[in-house]
Amino acid sequence: MMDIAGDAARAFSVLEAGGIALLPMDVGYSLTGGSEASLAKIFTTKGRTKEKLNAMIGDMTIHDEVHVLDQRGRDIVRAITEDYDLPLGAIAPCRTDHPLLAKLSPASFERSTKSGTVAMLINSGPFHAEISRLSLERGHPVFGSSANRSLSGTKFRVEDIEPEIRAIADICIDHGLRKYHLYRASSTLLDIETATVIRYGVAFELIADVLRRYFQIELPPPPSGYLRGLISSSTG
Repeated sequence: MMDIAGDAARAFSVLEAGGIALLPMDVGYSLTGGSEASLAKIFTTKGRTKEKLNAMIGDMTIHDEVHVLDQRGRDIVRAITEDYDLPLGAIAPCRTDHPLLAKLSPASFERSTKSGTVAMLINSGPFHAEISRLSLERGHPVFGSSANRSLSGTKFRVEDIEPEIRAIADICIDHGLRKYHLYRASSTLLDIETATVIRYGVAFELIADVLRRYFQIELPPPPSGYLRGLISSSTG
């Protein structure tokens, strides 16, 4: 049986100490860190271009505290993640003075924000929820990206992750095949203020239906092959 609380506590101790953790999210395995050295090592090992940013790991409490949105924007996030229980990479303006962001070094902050916004993975399963809770409780930020070489596609089993990616992790929490493996893509990234799709990913068609049904927002259709996971170039 999985020990979510125990595994999350062990992983978080590594993150607090400046290490790198390979963690099981519903949208795939994630390579995470919370220090300048760990995030830089993740960035370099993955072979990411400088345009690619880290995503913050957070729950609705962190979202409410960090993201700056009007009521409609908050309603959109809640409808997707709470009412319909879907994972979402929410992009929105952020409070740069929030304690979790203030702890980032200038270099880490630059690689994790863009034009005053931050992307936050919300509602990606029980393990994600526990790591998010510990992050807020202990006042230590957790950022990361999918555990794969850049542009090689999201990995949903530990054994599918490239050896060089696994090698930099100080701890690996293996919870087996992840929930949304049929998508073969990571989370859908949505700019909440502008309702712009930044990345088509997990549950996009369900998210689009929520926005159409309740907010009269019509998202553009995904590229051909979306449901067959043929968008790996967007998941690095």
